[in-house]
Amino acid sequence: MSESCVLITGASSGIGAALAREFARRGWRVALVARRLETLEALAAEITASGGQASAHRGDVTVDGDIGAVVSQLAASSLTPEIVVANAGFGVVGNAQKLAIEDYRRQFETNVFGVLRTLKESLPALKATGGIFVIMGSVAGHLATAGSSPYTMSKFAVRALAETLHGDLRSLGASCTLVSPGFVDSDIRRVDNRGGLHPAAPDPIPGWLRMRADKAARGMVRGILSGRREVIVTFHARVLIFFARHLPRITRWLLLHAGARNRPEPNR
Repeated sequence: MSESCVLITGASSGIGAALAREFARRGWRVALVARRLETLEALAAEITASGGQASAHRGDVTVDGDIGAVVSQLAASSLTPEIVVANAGFGVVGNAQKLAIEDYRRQFETNVFGVLRTLKESLPALKATGGIFVIMGSVAGHLATAGSSPYTMSKFAVRALAETLHGDLRSLGASCTLVSPGFVDSDIRRVDNRGGLHPAAPDPIPGWLRMRADKAARGMVRGILSGRREVIVTFHARVLIFFARHLPRITRWLLLHAGARNRPEPNR
């Protein structure tokens, strides 16, 4: 008889690692997936030492078949994902006129097609368990700001995917939850436009505005397990999304003028 587990992509740090710890704390077995296997193995050892159950699996969401291979590895150990968290992602930023088409393609390959690969390759398991497919969105999936068009476009896209999956997955007995966090402690702002991590780089977001990853994960997991369609995390995210939904013209005006004040002087 197969045992249920939680599969998390992008689990090597930040929100993904915090989600792994929180699910394990609640008694779930977690399958950790990312490109950095050594980091995953260290996290799996930490979770096991704390009394949880975890396994580490190298996988890249931009490579066809990687997530399917992890699902097969789990099946060989009589494990089936009941919750799949498509968390892997990064942010490409910069003014649209200065970015190349390749920058947008690279962004979508991870943040959009990576989510689709994760869905497609885990769907048989979710159908078998009547499970939950979790998409890591963002407050940026609700409102757009200057200098972030690739990232914002990708998060709008996965929010649209989540909306369609509410209906598409129903016939399979599965469901979808969109998680829309604001600023949370993570490495995403230390990753450059090519996906390279710079661990020593300072976080440009002030500490008072960022939520601790463990606190954010508690709210996310609580919402996922309660079957919510969308889980909005952080106070400022709830405020911004409220304005974007109910006062869109004012929100656009404020963002436009804030962007104009913060826009750097052009090169002379």
